[in-house]
Amino acid sequence: MTAPRSPGAATPTELPSAVNPAQLTIAELRAAYASGDLAPADVLASIAAEIDARDPAIGGYLSYDLELALEDAKSADLSLPLGGVPIAVKDLINVKGHPCSCASKFLSGSYTSPYDATVVRKLREAGAIPFGRTNMDEFAMGSSNENSAIRPCRNPRDPERIPGGSSGGSAAVVAADIAIAALGTDTGGSIRQPASHCGIVGLKPSYGRVSRYGLVAFASSLDQCGPMTKTVADAAALLEAIAGPCGHDSTCLETPVPRYLDEIGRDIGGLRIGLPGEYFADGLDAGVRQRVEEAVGTLESLGAEIVPVSLPHTEYAVATYYIIATAEASSNLARFDGVRYGRRADSEDLVSLYGRSRDEGFGDEVKRRILLGTYVLSSGYYDAYYLRAQKVRTLIRKDFEEAFAKVDLLASPVSPVPPFRLGEKLLDPLAMYLADIYTISANLAGICGISVPCGTVETDGSHLPVGLQLLGPPLGEAALIRAAHAFEVGRPTG
Repeated sequence: MTAPRSPGAATPTELPSAVNPAQLTIAELRAAYASGDLAPADVLASIAAEIDARDPAIGGYLSYDLELALEDAKSADLSLPLGGVPIAVKDLINVKGHPCSCASKFLSGSYTSPYDATVVRKLREAGAIPFGRTNMDEFAMGSSNENSAIRPCRNPRDPERIPGGSSGGSAAVVAADIAIAALGTDTGGSIRQPASHCGIVGLKPSYGRVSRYGLVAFASSLDQCGPMTKTVADAAALLEAIAGPCGHDSTCLETPVPRYLDEIGRDIGGLRIGLPGEYFADGLDAGVRQRVEEAVGTLESLGAEIVPVSLPHTEYAVATYYIIATAEASSNLARFDGVRYGRRADSEDLVSLYGRSRDEGFGDEVKRRILLGTYVLSSGYYDAYYLRAQKVRTLIRKDFEEAFAKVDLLASPVSPVPPFRLGEKLLDPLAMYLADIYTISANLAGICGISVPCGTVETDGSHLPVGLQLLGPPLGEAALIRAAHAFEVGRPTG
């Protein structure tokens, strides 16, 4: 953990209020700036102190650089939409002058980014200050954050349990109030699932809504960057800042970005919300089912119309995803060869350089996915696996198109189970993969989704968070935010 401090920098005891600024939402922090009760340098110093005191028990951060953040704070324009707001960043998103390790031995300690990812550039243009690199599954490959090669990450609600993955660090630091908000990435549920497990809001934008330039690629046709926040309004504010065209990413859409914050507080009367029967089948934990069904009841009481729908190809989603995602991972990770950057093993010839560098640098899960992806792309197996998976992906996308012809949004659980104990599924990759059954289809179809806290379930004496998942059609984020916020403020508490 790097934690340089400026001489004479503000300390937590100098704050005009006893409140920990990281407990605030973006909206509350901006109000405190406007009133003069807080200043960006004070907030950064206070959050750094909270990280030093509390994060060792959580493992949500891999590093932070207070010195660089304080330099940014000096020029912070508080009149901008995110002026002076610190945002934690998942450690596969490039921030100029900061390490980008992807929680892997391959890059840890050996790579400092020479440029800003587009999402980081857009955050800066909105006035935000990137602060802190958050833990993750190595190269975003995992559903529990146990695949981090640097240090484990724990769920702040119960440190014996996983925070979810792969954006587990981003979820954990927001939930633990050692960050105001964070960026994560979602390839098969990696924003929504940890958001659900940690009890925060996580929004996966439609494919192409947010630029992928500067994200270290896992699966290029599936990856998306999105906000992880304390409230739906904060998620809307972050999405509004990072969405939009990018000349460096040919898959990023030119479509204008709506005013997502205008959806906050709008009525959802008459909104049609579909319930896919396949997402409420066998295998869904009884407590999770109850919380989600109660959430659907709340949406109905707020004026939404609940409509049964079917997504018949859901049963093929896991197999389809783990063929396409691993194939793309095999291709994307070929660049990590020990030649240009990252870990370079001692070797006598080029072949052994490749082999030893990759063997020493990659963890077991990354190796597993590279091997699987290389296999399904190999001669004689391409048609049987990869090509067939792409055809099934089209069928899954058509399922959603037919559903959205009848309804505006879909509602479902995020995860079939509450957060499980550390190590419980680590030696059973198939069980781990099946935990993504309700999230991966959205990535295959390119649609948007959000996880909103909808209560807790009691398991072994712990009260564990449950998330309600709302899914929208491509570029349907506005309706998604409207419904999610209506539920957030309208659901019963206690």
